[in-house]
Amino acid sequence: MRVLGINALFHDPAAALVIDGRTVAAAEEERFSRRKHGKRPVPFAAWELPERAAAWCLGQAGLRPEDLDAVTYSFDPVLARPAETMGLHDPWDHLRLTYAREAPAFLAEALPGLDPERVRFVPHHMAHAASSAFAAPDAENCSVLVLDGRGESASHLAARRTGNALEPLTAQELPHSLGLVYEELTEHLGFLRSSDEYKVMALASYGTPRFLPELRRHVHPTGDGGFRAAGVPWEEFAPRRRPDRAWTREHADLAASAQACLEETLLDLVRWLHGQTNDDVLTMAGGVALNCVANARIAREGPFGRVWVQPAAGDAGTALGGALMHSAVADAAPVQPPPGAALGRGWSEAEIEAWLKTAAVPFERPPDVADAVAEALAENAVVAWFQGRSEFGPRALGHRSLLAHPGRSGNLERLNDIKGREQFRPVAPMVLAERAAEVFDGPLPSPYMLFVHDVRPGWRERIPAVVHVDGTARIQTVDAADEPLVARMLARFEERTGLPVVVNTSLNTAGRPMVDDPRDALECFGSSPVDLLAIGPFVVRRRALFDGGDR
Repeated sequence: MRVLGINALFHDPAAALVIDGRTVAAAEEERFSRRKHGKRPVPFAAWELPERAAAWCLGQAGLRPEDLDAVTYSFDPVLARPAETMGLHDPWDHLRLTYAREAPAFLAEALPGLDPERVRFVPHHMAHAASSAFAAPDAENCSVLVLDGRGESASHLAARRTGNALEPLTAQELPHSLGLVYEELTEHLGFLRSSDEYKVMALASYGTPRFLPELRRHVHPTGDGGFRAAGVPWEEFAPRRRPDRAWTREHADLAASAQACLEETLLDLVRWLHGQTNDDVLTMAGGVALNCVANARIAREGPFGRVWVQPAAGDAGTALGGALMHSAVADAAPVQPPPGAALGRGWSEAEIEAWLKTAAVPFERPPDVADAVAEALAENAVVAWFQGRSEFGPRALGHRSLLAHPGRSGNLERLNDIKGREQFRPVAPMVLAERAAEVFDGPLPSPYMLFVHDVRPGWRERIPAVVHVDGTARIQTVDAADEPLVARMLARFEERTGLPVVVNTSLNTAGRPMVDDPRDALECFGSSPVDLLAIGPFVVRRRALFDGGDR
């Protein structure tokens, strides 16, 4: 069974290939087009398909479009209703639905040889749910919670997986949407809607939730697995911020209040779901599941023994979910969880060397690139780290990363300057899995950077660059069995510094997608004050590059 999953309608267009229940490849179109999120989530862009991501996925397996048994599309227009009947102000939504209905023809044109009859519509939130339930390890029986801005006519789904079956339990109909409310707040606070919601989460840690009692009147759970979330009068709490103006205490307090309100509502939904299923494992997906502060509170205060969040929890993950769901339903063989998030493009040593020679940059091949990077980091260099296959999802997890010394407090400002980001934005620590509990308090392991952890006393002063203003950090644990090169780099760094932690942030600059191919890496390295590029087994040193050094 060969299934290509496609997400295209709203934002984060992506493709994923599942063969006989095994995930072969998954990639977002933004990594190829170099347009952040692939496109803006407006009806006029709904026709745009992840053509390059889909072609690459097929090429990974040596398949042609006519070899596919099915192509899934993670939106079912049959389930949709006109926006005005759902209380949404979106006068061009009918155009989006027209494009969705014509998706089989569009896909057949984008993938010559594909029979449009093989296209299968998968309900948007069921695709989200499958991306989580079927991708989670050791979760043959689990509860599933999906929350985002919107799907066909809902913004939330509670479901349960039992073996290869995925059963919906309840859904929240639009216009009530925790995701849309958070998007509205993002725009009100002067950030880019449907893109910068994580900035609101970061800003919240600088404020106090003094508006929480009033916000609860507009956003609150209903006690039956649903909630109310619509019509928040944001101007009553804080004035709209212009993007070119500094944020104020009022803005931070409003962000903190909305974050607290979101967390309270999610906890109620989680407790209701556990009361229905009594499962030990909760899996989560949807854009709201990228809120790592809320995830940590669910793990800490919720009733489930284990919480697993899809690393590509946003709409890109529905490409994978649709393919996994169709495989589970149509194929007798059980689906297998993906091996991790590194499902994108990768290059051989010979290919990388050819890129470097073509670029005519001075490079060297040290005996051990992990040790060379650890030495540079110990000397307070900033390192661009490009290794293996790229990550599927929004987090840099040790394949396309910027690395720095966590013990130098100035490195937070330094990295934000390099990336062109706001200075209130934190950076994250990666830590050896076996050392994580010594340094951080929170759900472990945490390989996908989707929970925040308290930094233990005694360590906050030792790794100040990764400690957020509230004493927390969004960690990534590194297991040597899964990531031997990254683990070796961390071990060598600890030998030199006594710190089992390295700063990790995504290898990109503000407004641009994460670096994906060697050309992207060289362009980013050449245009920003990064000291060293570790690309495959090779290193490029900034001093040698700009001093005209020889290979």
